[in-house]
Amino acid sequence: MKRFFLVAVAALTLAAGTASANTSSPRVDRREAMQRWRIAHGIRSGQLRRGEAHRLMRGERRIHRMEFRAKRDGHLSRRERLRMHRALDRESVRIWRLKHNGRVRV
Repeated sequence: MKRFFLVAVAALTLAAGTASANTSSPRVDRREAMQRWRIAHGIRSGQLRRGEAHRLMRGERRIHRMEFRAKRDGHLSRRERLRMHRALDRESVRIWRLKHNGRVRV
């Protein structure tokens, strides 16, 4: 019984340490959500064609995987955050360019 109690306390301590790790990235999450909204709006308005939307969504998935890999170790370093923001900047330019290229869904 005493051994079970010690194992339970150790598990809770490790879980609390993992939960408090610096993995929050609200600005990155907010930018990802906004870019997904921009893509969805482009689809609804007809500014984005099907292939363009798929290409943009593939880029968003790539950024999401990048964020997941960066947070895996429990810490999001400044360099990782900067790298994600640069990827989000490039993706934002791609969204704008494809939404304003004059091609519309028929």
